[in-house]
Amino acid sequence: MTTDPLTVHVAIEGRVQGVGYRAWCADEAAARDLSGWVRNVTGGAVEAVFTGPSDSVVDMLDALWHGPPFARVSLIRDLEAAEPASGAFAVRESA
Repeated sequence: MTTDPLTVHVAIEGRVQGVGYRAWCADEAAARDLSGWVRNVTGGAVEAVFTGPSDSVVDMLDALWHGPPFARVSLIRDLEAAEPASGAFAVRESA
């Protein structure tokens, strides 16, 4: 088990807007005690930052492929490095 802190910044593409993906993501991140944020971005993707123990972050990345019932994830892309987040996971305004 690896618990070293890890921060990832990702874009989730597919049918992820208008299906409750951000709320689902926030609930899943909170259940894993992760910090960070999630938001919709222009073009139909969702962007997120996750910070926490590496095992929990990796588990969250795996869960992102499933999402809520009506979501269909086609691609998860790594984005540029992000500053580690702290505090409660947040749903941000769309960008």
